[in-house]
Amino acid sequence: MSETVRVLLSEEEVNRRIMEVADQINRDYAGKEVHLICVLKGGVFFTCELAKRIQVPVSLDFMSVSSYGDDTKSSGVVRIVKDLDQPLEGKEVLIVEDIIDSGRTLYYLMDILRKRNPASLHLCTLLDKPERRVRDVKVDYTCFNIPDEFVVGYGLDYAQKYRNLPYIGVVEFHEDSEEA
Repeated sequence: MSETVRVLLSEEEVNRRIMEVADQINRDYAGKEVHLICVLKGGVFFTCELAKRIQVPVSLDFMSVSSYGDDTKSSGVVRIVKDLDQPLEGKEVLIVEDIIDSGRTLYYLMDILRKRNPASLHLCTLLDKPERRVRDVKVDYTCFNIPDEFVVGYGLDYAQKYRNLPYIGVVEFHEDSEEA
């Protein structure tokens, strides 16, 4: 089986929308400092591009979480693989994620981070699949709502490939024909 990648959102569309979201964040956080929490690995590309466009003071930290279960469904258990380096108490916190679908991981993560007493806690995502939501997660800043397709690029991967694409693409799988 082979795969190809079809462009869903062009590099220009992605860059334009990130600028629009950054402009909204600049307005909402005017006079404040925003503490970005990048959810690794996929969120790093989006976080960097967003941070470059935010004009209020920015601090940055990284977190890695893992959902695990059997092959057919998530157990709903989330494990922190890499925790934050800095305390959140009193900070204006903005979690930056590459994609939100079921909402399970972000629901759990936001619950953990709320207990660390930030001044505020908000969520920003590059991509959202709201029809796949099984946990109610309030997304404050969304670049794109997308259909339920397997997407790559801008940090999202398939088997660790395609993260570096400068656009959002849909992976399409093809049966390889064998010639006799």
